[in-house]
Amino acid sequence: MKRSTLRSLLAVAAPALVVCAWNPVGTDQDDPAIAGQEPEAEPVMLVQYLEVVTPEVDATCAALAEMHGVTFGEAEPGLGSARTAALKSGGRIGVRAPLRPDEEPVVRPYVLVSDITAALKVAEDAGAEVAVGPTEIPGHGTFAIYFQGGIQHGLWQL
Repeated sequence: MKRSTLRSLLAVAAPALVVCAWNPVGTDQDDPAIAGQEPEAEPVMLVQYLEVVTPEVDATCAALAEMHGVTFGEAEPGLGSARTAALKSGGRIGVRAPLRPDEEPVVRPYVLVSDITAALKVAEDAGAEVAVGPTEIPGHGTFAIYFQGGIQHGLWQL
């Protein structure tokens, strides 16, 4: 893999590995700690599965393993023969080859949701196009894929 291609791939993948938290900004009266109340748990968005589709699976796994000190396992048939490694958040990253001749390389984060049907409806209501409806992968959970703004997004329910 060309160094510039790998850098481009990692530049896209690295932000998706970040666990995002939502923290609204309000007034002092809205702050439970200041108002003498116990703070409520903040909503958290977790990437459950980060999928990297590339024709250079071994090179990509080797580079990610060396950079991040992780170990990729053998190909998992249930995940499109992806080689996976653990994410600190409890999810996994999977690197696999395209499954069809016309499948383009992509980095697709699958965000953990408690109700995949409801989450997919929210995406559709916002104008998203469903590419793959809720589909169970035995032993792994249920996933869905939608397109919005030219980007592929994934949802994952355990």
